[in-house]
Amino acid sequence: MRFLIVCLALTCIFSQAQTPPPQQQPYQASAPLSWELKNARWFDGRAIQRGNLYVENGVFVAKKPAKVNRKMDMRGQVLINPLAEAHNHNLQTAWGWGQFADSYIDQGVFYAAMLCGDPAGVAEVGPLAAAPAAPEVSFVTACITSPDGYPLAAVLPEPSAEAAAAQKQIVLVDSPEQASQQWPAIKARGGSWLRIVLSHSERPELRGRPEHFGRLGLRPETAAALTRLAHADGRRVVAHVETAADFDAALAAGVDAIGHLPGYANMLDEAPDVFALSDAAVARAASQRTSVITTTAATQLFKLDAAQLAALREVQRANLAKLQAAGVPLLVGSDVFIGTARAELHALDELGLDRATLLRMATQDTPRALFPGRKLGCFEPGCEASFLVLGGDPIADLAQVDIPMLRVKQGRLLTRLADVAASSSQASASTADPPKAAKKASAKKKTGKAKAQPKAQAKAQTKATSKAKQR
Repeated sequence: MRFLIVCLALTCIFSQAQTPPPQQQPYQASAPLSWELKNARWFDGRAIQRGNLYVENGVFVAKKPAKVNRKMDMRGQVLINPLAEAHNHNLQTAWGWGQFADSYIDQGVFYAAMLCGDPAGVAEVGPLAAAPAAPEVSFVTACITSPDGYPLAAVLPEPSAEAAAAQKQIVLVDSPEQASQQWPAIKARGGSWLRIVLSHSERPELRGRPEHFGRLGLRPETAAALTRLAHADGRRVVAHVETAADFDAALAAGVDAIGHLPGYANMLDEAPDVFALSDAAVARAASQRTSVITTTAATQLFKLDAAQLAALREVQRANLAKLQAAGVPLLVGSDVFIGTARAELHALDELGLDRATLLRMATQDTPRALFPGRKLGCFEPGCEASFLVLGGDPIADLAQVDIPMLRVKQGRLLTRLADVAASSSQASASTADPPKAAKKASAKKKTGKAKAQPKAQAKAQTKATSKAKQR
């Protein structure tokens, strides 16, 4: 039953005919603005810093710009960089984009990775992701599994070998020899990443059993062959894994990232120790600098009873603690189709991760991993000026992340109000200076004093002159 629930959720990934939610105005971006943020507090990856921040031409700068479009007093508020989602599927089709793209911006998630798109679908979505008010997306367009592998059972109308062979969305490879033969076609699908599926690779006895069709994945030697081919061609590899043995096989293959923390699910009702990472595996992941995408929020999709959920959560805590202690790069990803990285942020918080570390993972480590070479997740001069304004300190209260007061992307104000977006660059609004009415009153008062002073002096002079004449 749990597998059927997951299949239903995964079917939504590829569906084009769902009932849409009520429509809201889409997000729009202003022109790039110059900003002066006085009395600012911001999260730098370790703690909250204080000072003034300046933005010009889409980046943070050291000095106040000659012309400022937005001057704001940030007293009492905190700035963080936008969040990133390292594992999802909801923006890889035009339908999914229409349903969920604005929710990414709404939740402050500006960067995302979609891990199993097909080239035709991504070709439709790519131009949409280039818009200023859109989330930026890294797409995987080569998703590779075995002829009986995950996620075929979820995406096929009728899960069978014949239907699997006929579909074109997922690449099917059954041996190292086939990997070499199909590499030109895989390469032609484009993208700088490919995704391979390892699922219960330690249990070859499951192959050929109809009830497990679509749940399995590549053999370890096939995964290794694909990884070698990808690396020789300058591409990187992310591996879907289910068990600790799959994790070991992915490391042996030399993948660059692992798409799940083992223990995010328990499809075959196995003992929890099947998902427990060994010290040797964790040490190898650290030495190879293999990133691990967490996906602990996805556990809630499986409707486990309290005891089963507690057992998986305990394994997750132990795995995370080992990976953190060894210095393995951890990336925030939810794999929750109707959600974003914000769901994973809260799931990891419930597992007890240190708040500052968690925020660094979400706002620095993950966006930089998705878009290497860019200056993301920082507030120093030269960094991209993308940030969220929160009402309070998210280290003390993580719920502050749920209600961004302001969203700025590369210096552009993101808003659902078209007139605000259109007029922002012409205005010079300020919350840092006294209101205009107060300024006028102050100026009038000063002018009155200035006028009164000469009159008094003139009156005194006339009086003195009159006395002198009398004398």
